[in-house]
This record gives sequence, C-alpha cells and structure tokens, in this order.
Amino acid sequence: MHSVTRVGFYVVQASDQAQRLQVAVRLADKAFQHGHNIFINAADEEQARQLDELLWTHRPASFLPHGLHNDELSDTIAIGWGQEPEGHNDLLINLQLEIPGFFSRFRRVAEVVTQDPSSLDALRRSWRFYKERGYQLEKHDL
Repeated sequence: MHSVTRVGFYVVQASDQAQRLQVAVRLADKAFQHGHNIFINAADEEQARQLDELLWTHRPASFLPHGLHNDELSDTIAIGWGQEPEGHNDLLINLQLEIPGFFSRFRRVAEVVTQDPSSLDALRRSWRFYKERGYQLEKHDL
C-alpha cells in the first residue's frame, strides 16, 4: 500500500501574485536539490510561462532542468496548468486555488498561501478538504 500524500501549506506574509511564483520557484529548487521530480500546477498558461522564465533565471550559476507540460525537459520539473501530470507522482506544487483532481497520486503536495482575501478563502477551504479526508498537514510560515 502506498503512503498517504503529505500536504504542506507555505504561508507567505504578502498578498501579491509575484510572491506566489517566487515561493514556488524556491520550493522547486530545494526539492530538485534533494533529487525530487516536481510538477508545478500553474493557474493558467500565462503564469506557467512566467514560471518558465523564473526557473531559467532563478540561480544564475546553476540550471534547473524544466519545461512546460510535455516539453522534453519536463520529466524533472514540469509546469502545467491543469493537464494530467503524466509520469509525475513525487511533488506537486499547486498554484491553482482549487485542488486538482490528480493530487492524491503525489507523495507530497505544496500549497502556496498568500494574504489576498480570495486566495486565503480558497486555501482555508483546501485545508478543510485535506483535513476532513485525513491527510497529514504541515504549515510553514515563510
């Protein structure tokens, strides 16, 4: 039997969307350094392309191998916006305000929380959703 998905909420004390992306890139970088494969579920294609840019420039001295959904480099870090994360089941970084239907195939899920009212409301609902279903939750204040 596979172990239950662990869910981490990463709480940023800022409300702007750029912060969400910065946190996602930092989480991806850290997970990559630890040998994980990562699927970033962006809000939409525009955000996915912003993440693509940020991952290129995040750390000038090193390269985070990544690609948009189905690119050749996306087997390590893939950026999608709602597609099925084929081949990915390790870490899901979810930037959508809804929980994607495929979350439970991942070992870990990271939800990024910013302080704007709409995402706070949505992520409180997500917290309850996971909790009611017995998922192991962790909260990290950034």
